[in-house]
Amino acid sequence: MTGDQTASLIYLTLLGLLIGSYLLVSMRRDIGRSLRHGALWVLIFLGVLVSYGLWDDIRGTVLPQQSVISEGARIEVPLARDGHYHMVLTVNDTPVQFVVDTGASDIVLTQADAARAGIELDGLPFLGMANTANGTVRTAQVRLEEVELGGITDRRVPALVNGGEMAGSLLGMSYLNRFSEVSFGNGRMVLTR
Repeated sequence: MTGDQTASLIYLTLLGLLIGSYLLVSMRRDIGRSLRHGALWVLIFLGVLVSYGLWDDIRGTVLPQQSVISEGARIEVPLARDGHYHMVLTVNDTPVQFVVDTGASDIVLTQADAARAGIELDGLPFLGMANTANGTVRTAQVRLEEVELGGITDRRVPALVNGGEMAGSLLGMSYLNRFSEVSFGNGRMVLTR
């Protein structure tokens, strides 16, 4: 400990003793309640300190982010708490959240995500059929003018719009196969183009 740190510790200790002494003298009639309130404030203060000190770890766990490493067009995606890989791709200049689904053949957009990306749903022919874990659904084939992930842009990308309800859009193998390497390990998916 340096001299400045020691002096600061002594100063803070004396200040704490002074404030504590004042509180004890001023609230001597109801000391039990005052001690409970004081203990509560100490716990709140300690909780704030711990949260602040662990914020980077908490953020990485609660809100994992995909990271783009420009060397060789490499994208790293952390495994989310729900056991899936989530990615945000820009579809027609609109950010769209996807769940990576290696069991899906194609990119499958929800109707809401398709509409946000500028796909006109009125008159869209839902002529295709897809077998899902929830049964058979109708699909419509579309072409996405532009799909961008970490500076990697693909044009005229084939996709499907799901005619039924789904929780979120799926990123299937037709898109993953555009990368020269896709690897999984240590809680990360790494895509290399």
